[in-house]
Amino acid sequence: MSVKELSSKLKNRELKAVDLAMATFSKIEATESDLHSFISLRKEAALLQADSIDAKLDKGEELSPLAGIPITIKDNMNLRGEKTTCASKMLENFVSPFTSTAVQNLMDAGMVVVGKANMDEFAMGSSTENSAFGPSKNPWDLTRVPGGSSGGSASAIAAGQVPVSLGSDTGGSIRQPAAFCGISGFKPSYGRVSRYGLVAFASSLDQIGPFGRSVEDIAYVTEGLCSHDVHDATSVPAPAPQLVSALTKDVRGLRIAIPKELFSDEIDDGVKGPVYAALDVLKAKGAIVEEVSMQALVASIATYYIVAPAEASANLARFDGVRYTSRIKDAANLTEMFTKTRGQFFGKEVKRRIILGTYALSSGYYDAYYIKAQKARTLIKQSFDRVFANFDVVISPTTPSAAFKFGEHANSPDKMYIADLCTIPANMAGLPALSVPCGFDNGMPVGLQIIGKSFDEATVLRVGDAYQAFTDFHLAKPEAYA
Repeated sequence: MSVKELSSKLKNRELKAVDLAMATFSKIEATESDLHSFISLRKEAALLQADSIDAKLDKGEELSPLAGIPITIKDNMNLRGEKTTCASKMLENFVSPFTSTAVQNLMDAGMVVVGKANMDEFAMGSSTENSAFGPSKNPWDLTRVPGGSSGGSASAIAAGQVPVSLGSDTGGSIRQPAAFCGISGFKPSYGRVSRYGLVAFASSLDQIGPFGRSVEDIAYVTEGLCSHDVHDATSVPAPAPQLVSALTKDVRGLRIAIPKELFSDEIDDGVKGPVYAALDVLKAKGAIVEEVSMQALVASIATYYIVAPAEASANLARFDGVRYTSRIKDAANLTEMFTKTRGQFFGKEVKRRIILGTYALSSGYYDAYYIKAQKARTLIKQSFDRVFANFDVVISPTTPSAAFKFGEHANSPDKMYIADLCTIPANMAGLPALSVPCGFDNGMPVGLQIIGKSFDEATVLRVGDAYQAFTDFHLAKPEAYA
């Protein structure tokens, strides 16, 4: 059921929050051995949360539409008293002393957190193959990846384990797995949702956002996520947007830009076809669609893989074996302890990005790489600004291909990085971006990406919801988990 349907049944007492939580755990237990969507579950705590919601509803208290709805959160978001591993051996036994603001906002609204979802280690990857605890699987085909880095959060929705989930998006880590798993995923504007308590990968790019089966579900959760937070210097002091009421299902007169750079030869024809068909649907309902050129977007991947690793090298310096991380036991001195700890407990992809980022920031290379990348980032932002002077949204494929097989890109990091070709630009510019399912390529889901103006989440979600009102791709489910 949708969030709206579940909320109605809970408020009318046709359904108890405890029973809904128990049904959620039953579905997880029946499917988790196939999917490995979760790193940890919190059954006892979740049932206590649900019981508390039932008690309030029984008294007739007026609660949020989110009250009693189960959710899972990506395991790079802190939750007090629970392990936050970031899918890394480095944090395998770290128990968080506090709860992240975004998660706390949802818990305050009454959402029931059932567990922590699997991910690529420290959110670095596009397949969830980099998890130190084993990969998550794609419910549409267990031989294929669910995407990453929020692969567990996406897999859990696609398989019906939970109705909604949280992920983080640094270069596409919500939208790409949403596309691969045939669900909806949303990255709000940078600064709209607090990052306090989110373990940092690249601080100028990271953003928390929701997954759901429909855009309407995402609108409910995003409203609950948003708040100004004094603990996050990048949090914008603005009221939470009214998103559910913005879902008018009307796109008449809406101006849509199609950047030819995001429909290049890098995009499979099996992906382009469903995306063009989706644009035809929106045109038939009154939207105006025009092709534009955004030449600066060509530099997005190169720019991202300087900026993001540079920030990661600084952020991950704190994981050194001294304080709250795993630590090697047989070191002869402090330097050896640092070296062996980071060498043993960081995975291959994390090491690769730390080394790349440290190199880009090092003496003699800072100007040649990092400064130039920041200038290119400005050009990407300006490119969007020019387009948004005349258009309401930018639409593209979410990914260059449908989900690939496990191991297919294991020895080709560059091919893995190309999976974020279409999603990275929105992160570089700090813009809200949504992926919704729009068709299939050889039986695997294809995603349509909708990018909007900064802090105009309402228009982005309105377009996605309208598309889902005219089509039924978001209702399709993997046969094995229907």
